Amino acid sequence: MLGKLVIDYLVIGDLNWRAFEGIRYEAKGGGGMRPRVLIVMGSDSDLPVMEETVKILKKLGISYETVIASAHRTPERTTRLASEAEDKGIEVIIAGAGMAAHLAGVLAAHTIVPVIGVPIDSPPLNGLDSLLSTVQMPFGVPVATMAIGKAGAKNAAILSAQIIGRKDPEVVKRLKGYRKKMAEEVEKKSRTLQGYNN
Repeated sequence: MLGKLVIDYLVIGDLNWRAFEGIRYEAKGGGGMRPRVLIVMGSDSDLPVMEETVKILKKLGISYETVIASAHRTPERTTRLASEAEDKGIEVIIAGAGMAAHLAGVLAAHTIVPVIGVPIDSPPLNGLDSLLSTVQMPFGVPVATMAIGKAGAKNAAILSAQIIGRKDPEVVKRLKGYRKKMAEEVEKKSRTLQGYNN
C-alpha cells in the first residue's frame, strides 16, 4: 500500500468518512512499501486542500501516510510524530494547517527531516494568518513555506519529490515527465487560443 490514512484527533465531529476513501490507494503490483512522505493535517477540514498534495504524490509514485494531529489539541502526539519520523524512514514532512498555523513549526522543532508548510486558506482572514504563522520561523528551525491553499498543497508535493529525487533517479524521471506534461498542456491551451487572434 502506497498510502494510508491515520486519524488521531480529539474531536472528529461530523466527519464525512467517504471523503477519506480517495486518500487510500494500493501500489501497482502490491507490496508493503514504507511511506516516504508524512502528511500532517491540523484538522479534517484541511482535507479538501491537502488532497491536492496526495493527488500529485500518487501521480509521481511516491508513498505517503496521512495523519490528522493538532499542534494545540494533541501536542504530545504531534511532537511524537516528528521525533519518530526519521527512524521510520520518513524523508519529508508536509504540514497543512489554518488560522494559528503552528503545526509545521512544532514538527520542525522536533526533527531534522525537512518540513514543508502549507497555509490553509481558512476564514476569517483567508489564509493570511496561516501564512504568517507558518513562514515566520526563528533562525535554526526552518519550514519551507508554500503558497496559501491548493496551489501550495500541489507545490508541496512537487518540492517533496525534488528533495527525494536527490537520491532516487526514478523519482527524478517521473518528475521530469510530469513537468513535461504540464508544459505540453500549456502549449495545447495556447494553440486553442490562436483562433481568437484572427
